[in-house]
Amino acid sequence: MDRRDVVGSLSPEEKRELAKRLLREQSAQAGLERAPGGEGALPKSHYRLDHHPMFVNVLRAAEALAFDDPYFRSHEGLARDTTNIAGREYINFSNYNYLGLSGHPALTAAVSEAVQRYGTSVSASRMVGGQRPIHRDLERVLAELHGVEDALVMVSGYGTNVTAIAHLFGPKDLILHDALIHNSVIMGAVLSGARRIPFRHNDWQAVDDLLRRNRRDYERVLVVVEGIYSMDGDFPDLPSFVELRNRHKVFLMVDEAHSVGVMGKRGGGIRDHFGLSGEDVDIWMGTLSKALASCGGYVAGSSALTHMLKYTAPGFVFSVGQSPADAAAALAAIGVMRAEPDRVARLQQRGRLFLKLARERGLPTGLSQGYSVVPLIVGETARCVKLTEALFRRGIHVQPILYPAVDERSVRLRFFVTCTHTEEQIRQAIDIIDEEWRALRDK
Repeated sequence: MDRRDVVGSLSPEEKRELAKRLLREQSAQAGLERAPGGEGALPKSHYRLDHHPMFVNVLRAAEALAFDDPYFRSHEGLARDTTNIAGREYINFSNYNYLGLSGHPALTAAVSEAVQRYGTSVSASRMVGGQRPIHRDLERVLAELHGVEDALVMVSGYGTNVTAIAHLFGPKDLILHDALIHNSVIMGAVLSGARRIPFRHNDWQAVDDLLRRNRRDYERVLVVVEGIYSMDGDFPDLPSFVELRNRHKVFLMVDEAHSVGVMGKRGGGIRDHFGLSGEDVDIWMGTLSKALASCGGYVAGSSALTHMLKYTAPGFVFSVGQSPADAAAALAAIGVMRAEPDRVARLQQRGRLFLKLARERGLPTGLSQGYSVVPLIVGETARCVKLTEALFRRGIHVQPILYPAVDERSVRLRFFVTCTHTEEQIRQAIDIIDEEWRALRDK
């Protein structure tokens, strides 16, 4: 009989006893220390953080690669097309200040006024006493941006996905998400207790098949896609997903973190790009930390959606309200974006140029559509880190994306293009990238 069959035949109590016995055997084999007041030996990994497997694995990976840590470098000044690190200027492709609005005079003035009026913190959850007029002003503008009834702002973009998905769906529901969806969506789905099925990237036909086979087995079904995929720089055929939503009677959610301010003639995101109605999607989600030069996240949709979340979602009810400075910055950013649509046009032109030049050199840019994110697929951690170091020495700052953030075969450098990058900077960067890529390949 298969061992899995034997375990499956045990009662819950017998399974717990088996797990305890196996743990005692593991501890005895490790034979490290006897826990005070306990029976038997406990391995240090069970009570020492410096022996935690995650910490040990990080150290081993760093030692094996023998590289200078490219992460957590201190940047001096604004996040723009260039950055200063340790007194040296670099062409910067590691920030998502897509419209160059962080540091814009209008945003700086709005933040200063908000802090003078409301202080640095609202000092309470919005339900308890932290709500300020500026919160509702921002939410009304966000709702208008997405063409829906209302919006609700939260203090974290990551937390917004986790909170909304985990709260709105449960064990009787099904969540279908793109295989390349952001980790925050996956964590929200896991915490919800719903069944979770990833589908092939951007494959709406696969979703159609899954829904035909599974829709009737669940109460609520959620389909989640991104506006622009943050690792690959491509986007879904959203009208096809909308058609599935209407035909199969499911909820559709779009994470617009990297597409608001980037897609569409006026930066309205993927809805603007395809000319869709805001009501074609049930849950629009976005972050304020990318094109809108602030911090936090939001959901936009029907008044029923925001009403449920603002009164019952733990991630909102039990969290402090957004700071006045962050609300003011995002509100002012939307104002500048609307008043200066050339920023969006320039961003799109620069992104297309970067992608065109890279592909002319034969550089592997994957699925990117050249809006704001262009990956360089390296496919091996050691080579990716070496390329990062080589580019850094030559004045190009870009970060490696390594396993487990992506599959080892898809390890990459990820270039964020902004409207403040000049054509000269992009051409210079592509020349250097091509030279170092070929040098590494020849070795």
